[in-house]
Amino acid sequence: MAKLTASERAKLPDSAFAYVDSTGKRRLPINDESHVRNALSRFDQVHFESDATRERSRTRLLNAAKKYGLVPVGFITGQLESERKLGAASRESAALPSGLVTLLFTDIEGSTHLLHQLGDGYAEVLAGVRETIRDSVLAAGGRQVEVRADESFAVFERVDAALEAAVALQRALGEHRWPESLDVRVRVGIHTGDITMTSSGYIGLPVHAASRLCSAGHGGQILLSGRTKSTAEESQPYGIEFRSLGNHQLRGLPRPEQIFQVEANGLITDFPPLRVSAAAPAS
Repeated sequence: MAKLTASERAKLPDSAFAYVDSTGKRRLPINDESHVRNALSRFDQVHFESDATRERSRTRLLNAAKKYGLVPVGFITGQLESERKLGAASRESAALPSGLVTLLFTDIEGSTHLLHQLGDGYAEVLAGVRETIRDSVLAAGGRQVEVRADESFAVFERVDAALEAAVALQRALGEHRWPESLDVRVRVGIHTGDITMTSSGYIGLPVHAASRLCSAGHGGQILLSGRTKSTAEESQPYGIEFRSLGNHQLRGLPRPEQIFQVEANGLITDFPPLRVSAAAPAS
């Protein structure tokens, strides 16, 4: 297959690509039979912005294959297997714990910059981060609830397990050798609270609190709420310390939250100020 030159790509309409992201970047050209075959083989290596964009791209690619008389049995089988795994994960979510639990959110720092810098190579980085987080969560006895783009959400029945997972994933990510010697870092937010499981997933203010905690931090940092810290003191894992970062108003929450930073061997400890405004101390 002859690789498209920059000028040749520029002349093609958006419809000649299976995937056009929100920034206008076009991937997986399907302008002729050879490029359709190539797109079929590379589809699972591409990082899609959402499940919806992935589905639209898959449909466009299958329509292109049909146009050229291709019957991509291997591709269809692979997609069916992916859907089977997603379905199994969905069924498994019905057994997720509810009530008083500890929630752990993660987010890749600077993911948009990494995506622009690496292009299709970002898929490898994203897969590596996801695998590290998943392995750390499962090893500590937690459950992954949701993985979406550069974010993930896990739940634990014990606070100490959530802390062990957070420290383990930050250590593993820090030791990993990334492409082009990149420094790939992840924010972590941990909060404990009472939540309810519904047919559409977890609901409750603690979910938003954990997400906001994660967003307030920096790559490599682990933040936890005052409630989580108080609960953790009853079964604090060996070698883990907490540093108070003061009271802060997290966006969308009714009152300021006391925030702590988790510190342990192998973790970064010095960070810029939190990405929130400090709240006035209680009188």
